[in-house]
Amino acid sequence: MRSILATHFPKRRARAISHRTISLRARLLAALAPAALLASVIFCPAVAAHAQFGPPATTPVHDPAALKPPPGAKVAIIEFEDLECPDCAFANPVLKQAAEQYHIPWLRHDFPLPFHNWSFQAAVNARFFDTKSKTLGDEYRDYIFANQISIETPAQLQQFTQKFAQAHGVALPFAVDPMGKFAQAVKEDYALGQRIGIEHTPTIWIVTNGSHVAPFVEVVDRSKLYQLIDQAIAETRGH
Repeated sequence: MRSILATHFPKRRARAISHRTISLRARLLAALAPAALLASVIFCPAVAAHAQFGPPATTPVHDPAALKPPPGAKVAIIEFEDLECPDCAFANPVLKQAAEQYHIPWLRHDFPLPFHNWSFQAAVNARFFDTKSKTLGDEYRDYIFANQISIETPAQLQQFTQKFAQAHGVALPFAVDPMGKFAQAVKEDYALGQRIGIEHTPTIWIVTNGSHVAPFVEVVDRSKLYQLIDQAIAETRGH
């Protein structure tokens, strides 16, 4: 992570330092050495305590009511995503492949971050394509993730959305959400994420319907995604 602070030091002209000055500085450093050593002993453990090594902690779940598979499914993937989030773009093909390979539902929730300038509109656009078919809506999400690096402004998002609509034979209206119902649905997803306790995107869980097994487990390390799905399927088999 880049620091948000930057310290600038002005250049100074080199000056001659006499042997006497060097000697005084040496004596001063010698006198301060014990104090510096004591400070390092006192403060180093505190710094180490704040350093994070290994995978990040899981998301604290405040309201788990929504973390369950849809009716008829034993295991599912639940994701909260932001269409402008680069890490969501990296995760997208991995989750898509897993859902297809295991034939389990993949429930995608919108969580557009406020500092992204086009992610909310992209989520609204996806809801518009959902009305044509859920498959088309998800294809649009995949398309936006695949082209995310080329989209920097809302105007560019509109251009890519128009291309997608034309390629799929959909007439894109001037206003895709004249009544604001798609925007309201996106806001409801965002509010749901806040109730659950979402802190970042993507946030991904493997969820089960069994009361005898863990109802949900967060996928913190995506290299273990298949392992977690295998475990969930094994634990719900026969129940």
